[in-house]
Amino acid sequence: MKKIECVIMDWAGTAVDYGCFAPVSAFIESFRAIGIEITAEEARRPMGLTKIDHVRALFQMTRIGEKFQEKYGRPYNENDVQGRYAEFQRLLFATLKEYTGPISYVIETIDTLRQKGIKIGSTTGYTKEMMDVVIPEAAAKGYSPDNCVTSDGLPAGRPYPYMIYKNMCDLAVPSRFSVLKYGDTISDIKEGLNAGVWTVGVILGSNEMGLTEEEVQALPEKELKSRMSEVRNRMYAAGAHYVVDSIKELPALIECRPYGKRINLSRKHKKTTRYETLFITDSWPSDHK
Repeated sequence: MKKIECVIMDWAGTAVDYGCFAPVSAFIESFRAIGIEITAEEARRPMGLTKIDHVRALFQMTRIGEKFQEKYGRPYNENDVQGRYAEFQRLLFATLKEYTGPISYVIETIDTLRQKGIKIGSTTGYTKEMMDVVIPEAAAKGYSPDNCVTSDGLPAGRPYPYMIYKNMCDLAVPSRFSVLKYGDTISDIKEGLNAGVWTVGVILGSNEMGLTEEEVQALPEKELKSRMSEVRNRMYAAGAHYVVDSIKELPALIECRPYGKRINLSRKHKKTTRYETLFITDSWPSDHK
């Protein structure tokens, strides 16, 4: 059985920018500039895609498309997409440096993984130009993966697997069975599944949760557990092999995986109304459809 040799991290909402807020406000404001109000939930729904594809996905939403038609008397076109993308970039670059702080326990956990000889790759929905801002800022604050791949120059971004494959090439990781993709969006999970690698979602700090750290801490325990359960169910429904509350759980999960050990972290899966104790085997990645 192959051990994990490489963990491929997402960036915003996974490694930095707790709650993934940098792009959300930029998407909302870019559409507001043309008189179209979009909600935070709508802005978050396609998160993880390349940002131009994210803008297209927003226009494709029925409510937003209808609002545009109602206001302008015509359907949106590619020029409208490019216009909103240009405005999104302007807004994002104005504040991006402010959203580069590592999420709690990321630095310590990455150090632990490196001590075990695990390489740290990364993929992102940001462009290379955007990452040229994020990478040095995050590094100055203590977070620096071994590799970062954007979709620039590749056939496509998420949910396609090319950024994961490029990480494997850059880091000389020969087998997909020894790779784990870790991220906070449904697009991250689909990217991992399409690459045929182990795929783990994270709840706290995620785009799917959509809360600041202060908001999480202020929530009553019952409401917090309910919201976390909703996110967990969405990620499992998308096909995640496992979903952790925070990155602190990742080393123990990796330690169990290579030996087929039973993980004593049973959690109720709302969709199936049963408790599942995961049994890790090398068969998971090859089971992807």
